[in-house]
Amino acid sequence: MKEIKITKNEEGQRIDRFLRKYFNKANRSFIYKMIRKKNIKLNNSRAEPETLLKRDDLVQLYLSDSTIDKFREKKSIEQTYIHFKIVYEDENILVVNKPAGLSTQPDKTGPINLVDEIKMYLDAKEKNISFTFKPAVCNRLDKNTSGLVIAAKNYDALKQTNRAIRERNIKKFYIAKVHGIIREDLELKDYLVKNENKNMVKIIRENRENAKSVVTYAHPIETRGNYTWLEVEIGTGRAHQIRAHLSSIGYPIVGDKKYGIKDGERYQVLHAWKLLLSGYEGELDYLNGMEVKSEIRDRILLK
Repeated sequence: MKEIKITKNEEGQRIDRFLRKYFNKANRSFIYKMIRKKNIKLNNSRAEPETLLKRDDLVQLYLSDSTIDKFREKKSIEQTYIHFKIVYEDENILVVNKPAGLSTQPDKTGPINLVDEIKMYLDAKEKNISFTFKPAVCNRLDKNTSGLVIAAKNYDALKQTNRAIRERNIKKFYIAKVHGIIREDLELKDYLVKNENKNMVKIIRENRENAKSVVTYAHPIETRGNYTWLEVEIGTGRAHQIRAHLSSIGYPIVGDKKYGIKDGERYQVLHAWKLLLSGYEGELDYLNGMEVKSEIRDRILLK
């Protein structure tokens, strides 16, 4: 018999859904059959599929080790060098400085990515023992954009951070270097249409079907030659928003090969430099009002 103690990462979900994550190679009928035959119990009593798990509950598996192993796929992460830098960390969240050139999520562009690096770092540091939860990033940056990314270390942090971002309680600020001279603040309000085939977006002035509103604020910090350094705040979080929006008004970001011009830079000069946290509740309300920074001089370029 194997016994699983429910932690804060697993609480609040139905036991059948927990078991489907735990037995990630099993079909639904196997889970329900094991519950019905009392091969799986909750706190030494008969379990009902819809029962919500509470912290410190005990799930008993009256199954052989070979059966458990048969229906569980243990995914291994290829060992790799850690490229990110830690900016802030506590028991709930990890904020890192992502290098330009490193994908946030696993994709087809290369074997390394930020998600796997964070999982490897936390597994080595804390020996994460959650049975169904794996650390996850809450905000994404384009592969060639550097800067701050929030990772949740438990389910409550993931849920609350995602909600705070969705409700725009977490403010995001970027530093960008653009071609051209900008002397006044910009408030850009337009619409964005995505071309899935080309993985590109287009900014349009009028709303139409499948278009999404985009709001971008830009404040000029300094001009050097024919370039301007901007602080940019996004009122909406669309893919490629800053790059496409600035390019649409004639100020492409330096190094942006997709929306800009060839200028010799390897990576676009766009850095997520500041986060203002808000919108957290309960055990995470200590994060409200926190400001996390990664200065432009701390920008990392993947070699």
